[in-house]
Amino acid sequence: MIALEPEQMAAAMGASIACSGRSGRPASAVIDSREIAGGELFFGLTGENEDGGSYAPSAFERGAWGVVVSPLTAETACAAVSPGGWVFVAEDPLPAMQALATAWRRKLGSKVIGITGSVGKTSVKDITRALLPGAVHASQENFNTEIGLPLTILAAPEGTGTMVLEMAMRGVGQIAELAEIAEPDIGVITAVGPVHLELLGSIEAVAAAKAELIEGLRPDSPVIVPADAGCLEPHLESVAGLMRFGPGGDVFAEAVEVTDAGTRARVVTPAGAAEFLFPFTEAHNLENALAAIAAGVAAGSDPEDLASRTGSIAFSKLRGEHITLGNGALLVNDSYNANPVSMLAALEYLAGIERGRRIAVLGLMAELGPDAARFHAEVGRQARDLGIDLLIGVGPMAGEYRPDHLVDDPAAAAGLLEDLLGEDSVVLIKGSRAAGLEAVAEALTGATAIGGGGA
Repeated sequence: MIALEPEQMAAAMGASIACSGRSGRPASAVIDSREIAGGELFFGLTGENEDGGSYAPSAFERGAWGVVVSPLTAETACAAVSPGGWVFVAEDPLPAMQALATAWRRKLGSKVIGITGSVGKTSVKDITRALLPGAVHASQENFNTEIGLPLTILAAPEGTGTMVLEMAMRGVGQIAELAEIAEPDIGVITAVGPVHLELLGSIEAVAAAKAELIEGLRPDSPVIVPADAGCLEPHLESVAGLMRFGPGGDVFAEAVEVTDAGTRARVVTPAGAAEFLFPFTEAHNLENALAAIAAGVAAGSDPEDLASRTGSIAFSKLRGEHITLGNGALLVNDSYNANPVSMLAALEYLAGIERGRRIAVLGLMAELGPDAARFHAEVGRQARDLGIDLLIGVGPMAGEYRPDHLVDDPAAAAGLLEDLLGEDSVVLIKGSRAAGLEAVAEALTGATAIGGGGA
């Protein structure tokens, strides 16, 4: 529940109240009237071709507590208002929603951890959420944009002690905008790599865009970065509360042992050391865990306390999901996104799995700019060097991998795999969202899955 008075909401949003309703508060905020179950505040966002306020009547029909609309649809909303419903009018409902999120964040008084990075930010968010004590609220799925982040904040219940917010970046100024909305107390930058080069032009520009998170923090706020921060280093010179994770950093793992049960490691931090047993075996997720532990320590948690919650770690969908198929083959579904850094990490993990045949199904890596073909070719060479037995490329750009098989679409890849997968096989599926490779996993698991779980 967003426990603010309607008048407080209007003031925060810079909105006027066109129709006053009954007492009570909205349960949460939505931007899709079809998601209304009863009691929500609907924001009719405006787009190039449509004003979402036109759906205000539908929102009230479904039981909305109130709506926020532009002046163009205010009359329509008031004409359709349900008994006791509220109509707020804002010049632009999106900034109004963002401002309300900031007001609710301040009202809650929660500690806010903001997480960004070229790779690993979702996994770090998932691990951080699991390890932290108390009432923790975190971003769901891909709710990490100028729309998703305020919706996440507005969904935080009263009593939330910590918010763990993922922050996506597609261009200059976006992280700064998200930081302004969320007002984070702790910043985590997981990595800087060749991602969004089509938009930003260079890795240095990517680093500068990620560093907007640092600029959005108070001067004394903790900042978590990799031990080898690369192009991010020039932005760290004046950071007082710097904590590095990984080999050579302030938070690092020693005595690492990988077994069928997961990864056991002694993690050393500035606040002491503790033994952790993680429910995953990937080396890159150990790095992600170190970033999460660093965030937990920066938030005031004891390492022993953090270690007691590793059993709660669960990853978001399409990010390293392990699924055993009906014929005994193992599917590693990492189809949510891809870039050169995360692709290499996934291939290294695949190469380390002791199975008879290791197959990689790779789609394009998007937004790599004019050097896209070179990046794809390098990943193809890395796959060969790692000893991947069979490489299947999906889509025209995937031809740069020099795969053993090149198919036009995910359906063709799924059909090919049905003939290639044996009981001793393991197949990795990975590509950018534009590749749509989740359809490969859906085709395979829909026909033959017998069980599975997150890695």
